[in-house]
Amino acid sequence: MKHNLFWKVISLLVITSFVLVACGTPATEAPAATEAPTKAPATEAPAMTEAPAAGDVALRWRTRPDNQEEINVYSEISNELDGQLDGISLTYEPGGTEGANYQDQLRAEVAAGTAPDVFWIPGTDVADFATRGLILNVSDLATKTEGFDVKAFYSGPMYHLTYNPDTDKTGADSGALWGLPRDVSTFALYLNMDLINEAGAPDPRELAKQGKWDWNAFLEVAQKTRALGSDIYGYGASAWWGPNGVWINAAGGSFFNADRTACALNTPEALKGLDFQRSLYADYDVAVPYGEDPEPPFRAGKVAMFQNGRWATPGVRTVTFNWDVVELPNGPSGTPGNWLFWGAYVINAKTEHPEEAWKLVQALTTAQTQGKVAALGANIPSRVSQEALDAFLTFTPPANNQAFLNGIADSAKPTAEGPVWAGSWPEFDKIVGPAIQAVLTGGTTIDDFGATICDEANKVFTK
Repeated sequence: MKHNLFWKVISLLVITSFVLVACGTPATEAPAATEAPTKAPATEAPAMTEAPAAGDVALRWRTRPDNQEEINVYSEISNELDGQLDGISLTYEPGGTEGANYQDQLRAEVAAGTAPDVFWIPGTDVADFATRGLILNVSDLATKTEGFDVKAFYSGPMYHLTYNPDTDKTGADSGALWGLPRDVSTFALYLNMDLINEAGAPDPRELAKQGKWDWNAFLEVAQKTRALGSDIYGYGASAWWGPNGVWINAAGGSFFNADRTACALNTPEALKGLDFQRSLYADYDVAVPYGEDPEPPFRAGKVAMFQNGRWATPGVRTVTFNWDVVELPNGPSGTPGNWLFWGAYVINAKTEHPEEAWKLVQALTTAQTQGKVAALGANIPSRVSQEALDAFLTFTPPANNQAFLNGIADSAKPTAEGPVWAGSWPEFDKIVGPAIQAVLTGGTTIDDFGATICDEANKVFTK
């Protein structure tokens, strides 16, 4: 038995002592936003769990949640799996650092031998963690697992998760498997329909149905809602590579060349997309100032269109105004420039329990577990299943869940988030992120950016 009265009493005593200490502790601010797909909340210490029974293997696992609502989702899943996995006891740890700092902390903890057994990382960082020897290649464990099939998941994430840097091969027979994808997502615009209606702006959802939802229509909605007041904004997005890349992709540009071995941010198409994004802040003044977190003002009813992924839905479900979502507007390329975001559960290379950790990774990515997460709004299942997609449409609000699936569709041509196996994604992002920020905040011009960016960014490539 995992649970007994003694440990319940001990847990209650410990929790009571924590509460008494917390009453005299001043609150601290969350760290400033960096190049993160989502903001990470200031989180409390992981909930106390009862001690494992003798013989149980204790595993710790971690994700980077967007908000308290998402912490609750994964805490509930951890508790359920704790009761289902025989001989394994689980402790869930919500990551408490922002963006790239989350990955940096994990790198340091793996090196120090203090990292969790299983943790989630963004798709962009898989290559860096793998080539540094920080995560376990579970190909042999997967081969021994009856019924396991890499084709059960979206091919974009699995291309990178099965990539073998020693042989340049990918796929089920590559000899590499770095983890399993937790989810997929695309960007959408979360809409405050009360502001849009008050401004007399056209309904973006209707424009999308009519094939008229493009950059010009988006700008019209943003300008009309911005005119409602000095504290009302037409658009808001966080300061990281995802929102920046959307405008570049939608204009026909890209961060990289076709085989992802060099920078392509100096092409006319890439510069056109970045210049349009710049205009939202500098020329039209419709956007929440770059670098400020747009989620709190959106949830407070002050932003008409908030760009974020499916992971933001649990938090948005707490608002009291009339809201929905719409797909991103089409750019000059004829597509919205969306990303197919994903992240993976991976195993600490230093875990003392690789087989049990692999069981946990599988349990976290079953159709049943993914369905529970999707039902609570945090993501789209990473398993390729029409049944799963059909069920996803019923997980409301928002009413227009189809907007997320439209972003995944082949016709939208989303760019799969992926690591840089021929170089270093973290180093690329450290160069490109501040350079783009300088453009968007008026510190440098588009021309100066285009003249120098790839000379610097190409230094991170090794092939």
